[in-house]
Amino acid sequence: MEGGRGEESLDVQGAAAEPSFSGYKQTSTKPVWTLLEDAAQMKTEGNAFYREKNIRSAIGRYHRALLVLRGLDSEVMTSMKGFGHEMPALTPEQEATLRNTQVDCYNNLAACLLQKQSVDYARVREYSLRVLQWRPGDVKALYRAGVATLEMGDAQTAKQYLTQACGVQPNDANVRKHLQRAEEKLNRELQKERAMYRGMFSSSLKSSSGGEINQTSRAGEGV
Repeated sequence: MEGGRGEESLDVQGAAAEPSFSGYKQTSTKPVWTLLEDAAQMKTEGNAFYREKNIRSAIGRYHRALLVLRGLDSEVMTSMKGFGHEMPALTPEQEATLRNTQVDCYNNLAACLLQKQSVDYARVREYSLRVLQWRPGDVKALYRAGVATLEMGDAQTAKQYLTQACGVQPNDANVRKHLQRAEEKLNRELQKERAMYRGMFSSSLKSSSGGEINQTSRAGEGV
């Protein structure tokens, strides 16, 4: 698996946060299917920009798609009830289409972030975990969540994500490479912890031994 490169299911600073609902009022009178198709088209355009390595434009398209979908998402709109235009309830098929497009866009945004010179690993992890919330076992999200978590310093959790990804794609060189990195980091941390405890134990023994010698000397001087 490539580190976020070349996926069909593909946010940079200035577009790194989740699409904001603030200041946005869903006033569109378009049918639900039309809005879903609009979002899918924006995602497709984003994929084309990504393949052209126009990461900024790709991110813009993915965010626009997510903003449209946010206005249809029942999880979001329930909390916004009474504000702005209320959309009709989605059919199961529409709900599935919405969620699939959201998953693709968040996966693709995480891939875009990994192309940056300065990677926002916290955001990569956030987007990847959002994907896993809706699609547990998604290997791309597991891989990116593992890489991001490892870079953030949590090798134990990173190992869990990468182990799951390796279970799905055991021959993927990048998954195995980062899983090995996580295991090596955990081993170094374990060795460091053991050395620290050995040092503490050794210091304690020396202190105890020194005390006994001093007591013996004073007793001898008193004879």
